[in-house]
Amino acid sequence: MAQTAVPHFQNDLGVETIQIGVKEFMCCGASEPYDHPHVFLDMGSENEIICPYCSTKYVYSSKLSGNQSDPDGCAFVKRDLVIETVA
Repeated sequence: MAQTAVPHFQNDLGVETIQIGVKEFMCCGASEPYDHPHVFLDMGSENEIICPYCSTKYVYSSKLSGNQSDPDGCAFVKRDLVIETVA
């Protein structure tokens, strides 16, 4: 079992390239309900990888930490679904 959580990233902005501070991560596509299967990507010795589902190009940047991205805001945040009822 992994000792740390794997960072997840998403591309709600629809940009071609996202710089991130890790080489192993999950791509979610976009926020629910527009996400795709969360796929594990590993750059290995390379510094970039393209998601096979959404074609987002991820580029490693040593200037960023684990959950940081450029552009900002591409780290996946799980949102709870809130359903409002009308009385």
